[in-house]
Amino acid sequence: MTVDETTVPAVLARAAGTHPDTEALVDGDLRLTCRQLHERTLAVTRSLMALGVQRGERIALWAPNSARWITAALGVLGAGAVLVPVNTRYKGDEARWLLEKSRARLLLVENGFLGNDYLDMIGAAAGAVSEEGTAGEQSPVPGLPGLAHVIDLAEPVAGGDGDGDGDGDGDGEGDGEGTGHGPPDRPRATPWAAFLSLGDTVPAADAEARAASVREDDVSDVLFTSGTTGRPKGVMTTHRQNVRTYLGWSQRTGLTRGDRYLIISPMFHCFGYKAGVLACLLRGATMVLQPVFDVAETLRLIEAETITVLPGPPTVFTTLLDAPGRDRHDLSSLRLAVTGAATVPVALIRRVRAELFPVVVTAYGLTESCGTVTVCRADDDDETVARTAGRPIDGVEVRVVGTDRRRLPAGEDGEVLVRGYNVMLGYLDDPRATAEAVDDQGWLATGDVGHLDEGGRLTLTGRLKEMFVVGGFNVYPAEIEQLLSRHDAVSEAAVIGVPDERMGEVGRAYVTLRPGAEATPAELTAFCRERLANFKVPREVVVLDAFPRNAAGKISKTDLDIR
Repeated sequence: MTVDETTVPAVLARAAGTHPDTEALVDGDLRLTCRQLHERTLAVTRSLMALGVQRGERIALWAPNSARWITAALGVLGAGAVLVPVNTRYKGDEARWLLEKSRARLLLVENGFLGNDYLDMIGAAAGAVSEEGTAGEQSPVPGLPGLAHVIDLAEPVAGGDGDGDGDGDGDGEGDGEGTGHGPPDRPRATPWAAFLSLGDTVPAADAEARAASVREDDVSDVLFTSGTTGRPKGVMTTHRQNVRTYLGWSQRTGLTRGDRYLIISPMFHCFGYKAGVLACLLRGATMVLQPVFDVAETLRLIEAETITVLPGPPTVFTTLLDAPGRDRHDLSSLRLAVTGAATVPVALIRRVRAELFPVVVTAYGLTESCGTVTVCRADDDDETVARTAGRPIDGVEVRVVGTDRRRLPAGEDGEVLVRGYNVMLGYLDDPRATAEAVDDQGWLATGDVGHLDEGGRLTLTGRLKEMFVVGGFNVYPAEIEQLLSRHDAVSEAAVIGVPDERMGEVGRAYVTLRPGAEATPAELTAFCRERLANFKVPREVVVLDAFPRNAAGKISKTDLDIR
């Protein structure tokens, strides 16, 4: 299958034109065909145009996985604007900083998700900043003069579900003044229905023309990196980069028309947004949405919606395997699992293939590469899938280099570099950081450590910043984590370096155990000592009930590092 369209609006229009009655998404009781998804997306584009949104302006979206997230995001792209997803775990100061840094013109927010009053959070954060220079501004958020409107996706809608099928009256006046009478600094928010009603003044043909005018080299989105070392940086990528990357991703993984894809990974992240929404649009697969991972609900959805594809971090699959009552659900529809991490135990891959999915593949990428660099093949064996992240997708190069930037031979660890069409345009308003990340030959320095085998498959062994030095010897946590995960009692492992007066640093390992399993720290230390050089053996092993995780489901090592 090939897709000639190189912009996201063109991909959506193609899906609506070639298979209009295919079910595009399922969100609770709401089911939309490709034609209906296209219509609702155009409705959002019309409303944005009515508010005067111009090509290239940035629109922030702060909401969980939902049909409204998808129609809002695609509507933004159809208006020629730039999507700026916001992490749903952010607090007021974090979100306000991102809005200011991105110079967002609008904020689309689902207030109240998981009990979070995002509007109050932003208001409180705005109230804490200096009022200097804000007199007379018309922004709904004090201190953010560039922000013209806040739209609340969570507002109830009279006569419909708020995506264009109701009477358009909603519960607001459509004047942008919102509905609440909260604290003085609480942002003024326009209800979703009132926002949609604004689009009645813009002909559908104008919105279609705007979407058709989007160019392949236009910036499509700015995704902010996790910010583990200081403030996050905004990564700019184009329509063409993302469409081509996820055409390659979906071809390599085998995603196809008729698949039913459960999207658990958050859509503010590449995994949920690009490897989820965009990949499904490209291949004609059905998106089934789950806003928060809850294993009981996941099992129910797999059975009820005959799910065939489920990507996610390794913890999703360990949780599914060990879920109480799993055998009471019909999971026979499952076909393909996609996962990725520096440490994916071979035992986990074998269990997943034997008990859940006939096909399991691993992949590797980072935000600066549109989220994908390498992917395994469906016919790779268990060892290859667990030990490696596969080969680069077509048109992308990977090189492993030493500290002198010279290429290293197969099997030797060094920093992973990436070059190709998927490498970002750069960091938003940060040419210095961009130049540090991408050299004049186009090589992106990933900060990841790994090696290539003779067949060109990439194995990751850690992060440059995670490496620690024990008595002058470099230690990469992924090697120890992989070993610990081979222990019969261990479910997951994470290793960090901690200060030591004599050695400079030593390793500390954290583990969780499989349900019903037992293992003492001394036993796990002895297990490592039998199989590792002495300087790699963790000085301490800590058994946890559960790991702290970020919103993408990955273990948050910064929250483990308690000295």
